[in-house]
Amino acid sequence: MRSKKIGIIALLSIGLFIVGFTSSNSSPRPQIEGNSPERKIQKVVFSQIVSFREYVNDSLLYELKKDRLDEQKVRQAFLKSRLLLKKFEWASEYFTADLSRRLNGPPVEEIENADLLDPSLARSIDPIGLQVIEELLYPEFDMANKEKLIKEVQHLIRNTNYLISYFEDHQFADWRILDASKLEVFRIITLGLTGFDNSLALNSIKEASEALKSMRSILSLYVSKGDKRPLLQYLDTSIVYLEQHDDFDTFDRAIFITRFANMISTGIAQLEQNLPGPKIKYNRMLRQEVETLFESDAFNADAFSPGPEFQVTAAKVKLGEKLFYDAALSGNGTRSCASCHNPDLSFSDGMAKNIEIHDPGKLLTRNAPTLLNAALQSNYFYDMRALTLEDQIFDVISSRQEMDGSMEAIIKYLSDDKSYQALFDSAFSERREQRISQDHVANALASYIRSLVKLNSRFDEYMRGKENALSTQELKGFNLFMGKAKCATCHFAPLFNGVTPPKYITSETEVLGVPVSLADSTLDADVGYYGVIGIDAYKHAFKIPTIRNIKRTAPYMHNGAYATLNQVMEFYNSGGAAGLGIKLPNQTLPEKNLQLSDSEKKDIIAFMESLESQ
Repeated sequence: MRSKKIGIIALLSIGLFIVGFTSSNSSPRPQIEGNSPERKIQKVVFSQIVSFREYVNDSLLYELKKDRLDEQKVRQAFLKSRLLLKKFEWASEYFTADLSRRLNGPPVEEIENADLLDPSLARSIDPIGLQVIEELLYPEFDMANKEKLIKEVQHLIRNTNYLISYFEDHQFADWRILDASKLEVFRIITLGLTGFDNSLALNSIKEASEALKSMRSILSLYVSKGDKRPLLQYLDTSIVYLEQHDDFDTFDRAIFITRFANMISTGIAQLEQNLPGPKIKYNRMLRQEVETLFESDAFNADAFSPGPEFQVTAAKVKLGEKLFYDAALSGNGTRSCASCHNPDLSFSDGMAKNIEIHDPGKLLTRNAPTLLNAALQSNYFYDMRALTLEDQIFDVISSRQEMDGSMEAIIKYLSDDKSYQALFDSAFSERREQRISQDHVANALASYIRSLVKLNSRFDEYMRGKENALSTQELKGFNLFMGKAKCATCHFAPLFNGVTPPKYITSETEVLGVPVSLADSTLDADVGYYGVIGIDAYKHAFKIPTIRNIKRTAPYMHNGAYATLNQVMEFYNSGGAAGLGIKLPNQTLPEKNLQLSDSEKKDIIAFMESLESQ
């Protein structure tokens, strides 16, 4: 539900990138032969990037520099430029993500060093690239923006030159080519078909087709003539389907994903599995070996843990569950974690805001979110201030308003309890004769929360091939959610939270302009992430939560302002703060009314309610 986005780079204490070879072979990589698939593909990608630069310079910039601008020709050149970029997107996004963002990054101010211990090190980055150019061309073109447009296109050409320099001599590897290709299929599903990076021109279906055409020529080099796996046939039929159904609002994403995209990504994964030689293993939240996005174990709940020694074990989960329900962890012995995260309410509490532990007359600052799938995100709290679940647990336990606990008192209590001692000995065998530590306590609780990953809803069953798992209304709602209603440009499939696919590393926030309450349409005073980072663009920015199990987690928003999903849908449909008459210059939610009918809003709600997992 956006045309703009604020993105935050999550810096983790363990890398989300290369963690080791799957083979012990550490000999230097040989030079790529001139007629090998890798070398052929490197030449193709290099040529595609050069062609993109030349077209942008000779057509888009040329049209903009004319004394009398032809708006139609400028837009045509812009759309063609985007199609040319989609030909090499699979490679640029995989190998040079930072450079790729300079070509096609979000059209809003972003920040670097956002999650360092010293927030003063954070700095803002002005947006550049095709999405910025798009906002100057659509929905209306203003001649006053001509010089700004020329400047942006010149930036685009300059940054493309950097990309050309990189790919001129970059050596490709077969397994990386296939891994990047599979991620491109996932990018098309989750970002391309939603209009995430083409939110105004909405040429997304044609762009998806162009990306698959380019990938088809590349993948054909890995499919032998006698290979009976129908990967190329699925690519061919998917391209035909996209070309025959290119209207953004009416495109059936459910059919495309289940009948084509899932088959294509599975075929690519099988090619990758059969490659000989060493491969590098990445620590990504989306497991590297998956065939589709919708497998039950596709996501790694340990990806955002502080390090290997913090990863989940059955013994830690057992201990953590006992701690989760123990009110002795609070300062006055009256509140446990489960007091605000009730499993019967999908680990929320059913209240707009809970009360302070010592003063029932005072409310806590924010709504208690669900803990289901909490591990599948890179930052915690609505204001993103904690990097790990362990950090969040320390914060909550020590908060005078929430639990008012003392780790020293907790450790003394646990050390005096023989049943707890046995559980800690089992969960942390390396502890031996050492005393229970606060890290042990936090990691046990975090491990229990990491065990609460539930991706077994009827929606998941449908995506795994059970065609009758969703009703006609729910399927209509899914297609609206992923298309016209723009919900999926914030709540990314299949997790439906704000961690950006397909690598699922970066957590995003949104500035919606949530009011105090349904009855009071003044802007809620909570400044959100701005209170952590201190950059104006982030005033009233909040983490994008998951909408899985949303039927059980009312009321909604960071302050519990809305009691029903109907109220939430009306807020989004009317344009967020702008629709309420709130002036919020940095609002990232589209201000324009989405023009959803009552039946369409009901369809979307029906779909969201199909995301319930047990």
